[in-house]
Amino acid sequence: MSNTENLAILLGGIVLLLWGTRMVRTGAIRGFGTGLHKVIGACSSNRIFAAAAGTLVGTALQSSTATALLVSPFVAQGVLTTAMALAIMLGADLGASLAATLFSSGIARAWPILALIGYIIHMSYDGRNVRLKNIGRVFIGLGILLLGLQMLGNAASNLASSAVVSDVIAAASTETALAVLLGAMLTWMAYSSMAIVLLAVTLAGQGGIPAEHLYSLVLGVNLGAALPALSAMAGQSIAPRRIPIGNLMFRIVGVTLMIPLVPIAADFIKTLAADNGHRILIFHVVFNILLCLLLLGATGITARFLRWMLPDKKSEDGDTGPRYLNEALLATPSAALGAASRETLRMGAVVEDMLAKSMQVFETDDPALRTAVAAADDEVDELNEAVKLYLTRLMRGPLGNKDSARAVDIITFTTNLEHVGDIIDKNLMELAVKKRTQRRQFSKTGLDELRNMHERVMDTLHLSLNVFTSGQADSARVLIARKTELRNLELEGTQNHIERLSSGQSESILSSAIHLDVVRDFKRINSHLTSVAYPVLERAGELRNTRLKKKAEREMQTSLQTKNA
Repeated sequence: MSNTENLAILLGGIVLLLWGTRMVRTGAIRGFGTGLHKVIGACSSNRIFAAAAGTLVGTALQSSTATALLVSPFVAQGVLTTAMALAIMLGADLGASLAATLFSSGIARAWPILALIGYIIHMSYDGRNVRLKNIGRVFIGLGILLLGLQMLGNAASNLASSAVVSDVIAAASTETALAVLLGAMLTWMAYSSMAIVLLAVTLAGQGGIPAEHLYSLVLGVNLGAALPALSAMAGQSIAPRRIPIGNLMFRIVGVTLMIPLVPIAADFIKTLAADNGHRILIFHVVFNILLCLLLLGATGITARFLRWMLPDKKSEDGDTGPRYLNEALLATPSAALGAASRETLRMGAVVEDMLAKSMQVFETDDPALRTAVAAADDEVDELNEAVKLYLTRLMRGPLGNKDSARAVDIITFTTNLEHVGDIIDKNLMELAVKKRTQRRQFSKTGLDELRNMHERVMDTLHLSLNVFTSGQADSARVLIARKTELRNLELEGTQNHIERLSSGQSESILSSAIHLDVVRDFKRINSHLTSVAYPVLERAGELRNTRLKKKAEREMQTSLQTKNA
């Protein structure tokens, strides 16, 4: 077989290796993304536990880049500190090296069995059980990965005996800087450190290339493994972007310190393994163990340096458009849903500001406030559209029942927030303009009633955001009760207003239509906000076969139909 044919097989093996790795990673994330998030979140108070969690997740995903994408939502939301995230990444680097060791242990011949098992599981549960379907995807990916390894072994066995290949590798290995640069570039282009390490293991395992000639290349692989996360997280806010930068800094320090120690490491590893391929793996794992042990205690000072180098923005008030809808997170449903939830909370904050200013407009007739409310409504519309399109793209892929339900809840809530924004801008502000142009004034008692109702609606908004975030049934029940309270307040206020009209109060008579319309709009806003409680109570089993359930279904259907229209 010619060298050209061997090279073609080698490239085909690399492609299968990369694709198999991707299938395993995406299958694990889609099937167990929420569980992996819980592992990371539960170990966020101790550096050692954080590194252990990172090792577990990095081994499962075979990728520190995928781990960085899982960690980023926690950092962006302030749940996970930069120091703990960096500790997790040190563990993830070690986990990725352990995964490479696992998949080079001579199990390549089992690829047909794994692929067959995966195909049966995937097809048996397609459209029925998303988690089991993704477990099947993992097995198929393992089969493809091992087939790629087998092809690499066969092709590398022939290429290693080629004088041309040996000369090229030998020339690169004699120049440490060139070897490190080559390893980093190959890893960045391949988007997988494991693929390049396993290629080096295969080449070394044939006996034609001494392991010590490839150690500098492996150091470059470890350096290049930090680069994909930099590009993948480029669109995120400042806080999560510090994580891949800090991880790259750690690897630069580790590689710099290790380069002069390579000869010593080579002599030591010779005493541990006779096989060249095993020596590559040992060097790879030992480097990451030493890196973790050496720099785990430096995560705090590194985090402080990163905050100094990349300070938080003092104010983002002038920013418009979505901030957290990172396209790279779509491969991780739980992370993407977290990003969409945070964008929705930001949208809720804008609506809250609009609602607060609406009452000020009625009290002061300030045209600048009306202009600010109109601009804010445009931002609400933009965020609603962005979140809806983002989740639509997410829902095109396979999602578990829980993730699908959460995506629908987010879309429904953002739709209702958008309705609230429209009511404030298109209705309340028009009533404020009408009040000003017709020179109408509310009576002191009438204005106090509107203020009281406005405060109740503001409280409902705060509670609705809490229910949206926590999903707690207790808070949802309180929210539903608020709807009844406001309806009673509306009836009481209307009765009082009629009594003032009967008593002949001129201010009440002149502003009557505007007053009643404002009360009506406050009630509509309150209804849209309380609708977030219905799916929570539905999942808690508290709406089954009840009038409340039918009412909730009608309200949600009407809300979505109005938006679609």
